[in-house]
Amino acid sequence: MKILVVGDPKNQEEITAKFGENHQIISFDDLTEITKEAFFEADVVFDFFIAEEPEALTFYEQRPDLTIFTNMAMSSFGNLKIYQHNTQNTVFGFNGLPTFINRSVLECSLQDENDKEKLNLLCGKLATDFEIVEDRVGMITPRIICMIINEAYYTVQEGTAERKDIDLGMKLGTNYPFGPFEWCEMIGLEKVYELLEAIYDDTKEERYKICPKLRKEYLALIE
Repeated sequence: MKILVVGDPKNQEEITAKFGENHQIISFDDLTEITKEAFFEADVVFDFFIAEEPEALTFYEQRPDLTIFTNMAMSSFGNLKIYQHNTQNTVFGFNGLPTFINRSVLECSLQDENDKEKLNLLCGKLATDFEIVEDRVGMITPRIICMIINEAYYTVQEGTAERKDIDLGMKLGTNYPFGPFEWCEMIGLEKVYELLEAIYDDTKEERYKICPKLRKEYLALIE
């Protein structure tokens, strides 16, 4: 299959790592760079920006037959309906947060429950297993991992343990591939903060309330 990727270089790298062995990857940094040839020859699109820029869906209406995967880790189709009109394209959400793409299972959400069979057929062609999760901000894996990172910040803030000891303890005790601070660095502190903020806004649950130490580091980062 020909996979059209619209995302930053890290997004492109991770999609290539997951699908590049069996499929042709054609990557662009944004919609304005997509060539006519690449657009009309693509079999499927992975667009990382639609949740932030839902008006971009109008671009894809030139090919209503084209199926689009968009990064829904920080949003939901329920939220997007505020901004978008109905589109003829089939759109699936996927977990496009850094480090979560190149896994055996593609974490997906549905805009329309009737699209389950289409997702099954398409993931078969892409040669990836998939798991359908509820259409909620944070999906499943990002929500869990970022909550663990937040708790790790609370542990450091309270003086209970050092970062390197927390990382080591999590890897040895839970068999996680990375410790929470290692994972935070790989995902990006800014993305971890913004995801937790989005989940808290969506749920108002105290367990997602951002640790003051994490907030302080985030604010220092963006200054």
